[in-house]
Amino acid sequence: MRDVSIGTGKVVVNRAMSLDGFIAGPGHAMDWIFEYLAADAFPEVMAATGAMLVGRGTYEVAQRMADQDTAYDGGTQFVLTHQPPDEPDPAVTFLTCDIEEAVATARSAAGGKNLEILGADVAAQCLKRGLVDEILVYVLPVLLGDGVRFSPPGLDRIDLEPLGNTQSGAVTMLRFRVRK
Repeated sequence: MRDVSIGTGKVVVNRAMSLDGFIAGPGHAMDWIFEYLAADAFPEVMAATGAMLVGRGTYEVAQRMADQDTAYDGGTQFVLTHQPPDEPDPAVTFLTCDIEEAVATARSAAGGKNLEILGADVAAQCLKRGLVDEILVYVLPVLLGDGVRFSPPGLDRIDLEPLGNTQSGAVTMLRFRVRK
């Protein structure tokens, strides 16, 4: 199943995960992801995405990895942070508002396409407030043993409805609708 419903304007948590449930390794390392997952592995996801809302930690990791050619064109990028950096980044809009306003701002910029949520904390905030429509998980064939878990402690039970799965090389994408 490859339909990601272009034009519906969904809020989608999108993340790669090791088989043992980590979305980042020790020290927030994410370079292991690109050993298995190329930015164009699931082009329909990128085509359906109009904007991204990213946590500050994820943004910082991406900045450190900028020389590794891991660019992902997910549309307009917003970073939710308590403190914008001293030096502005012309490719990013930094938001210092609450999560609902951040989602509304980024969703508006998505132009009818999906808003992709990246970052453990931002995703957890969105899930806690019932703002997420779908979750896409790219399960990678690796056990990390430690790192940043898919969901942080304190996240209540959230029921999901499986929508499909797709294989691309060694990566399996699982797609779920969040039951509200």
